[in-house]
Amino acid sequence: MRTGKGPLLLLVMAFVLLAVTACGQSASTDSGSASSPAGSKADAKPTLIYKQSCASCHAVDLSGKVGPSLQEIGSKLSEEEIYEAISSGRPGMPPFEKRLKTEEIQALAAWLANHTAADEGADQ
Repeated sequence: MRTGKGPLLLLVMAFVLLAVTACGQSASTDSGSASSPAGSKADAKPTLIYKQSCASCHAVDLSGKVGPSLQEIGSKLSEEEIYEAISSGRPGMPPFEKRLKTEEIQALAAWLANHTAADEGADQ
């Protein structure tokens, strides 16, 4: 009896589809919170946006999952570069310009830009 590669191929395709769609889905906001250098109430909105739009790929603590770690993104990219990446997307990352308002992308980019190597030691 011949066993085909069909079931394995189907399983691999299902996993890829799940991984791709998870990046655009809302993340659970029940437990844990993304690290915040400032830790103020002003960070509540970008933190919520991050949890709902980014955490499924970048993890609630910004450590990375399907997408790369964002824990020190402010040391690597400027606020404008972060804004552009969120708005237009990058290879492996969907654009959010139609999913988020301009003000939300701006707030999220500013919040992420504050995550630098110097700030990470203080968060932990």
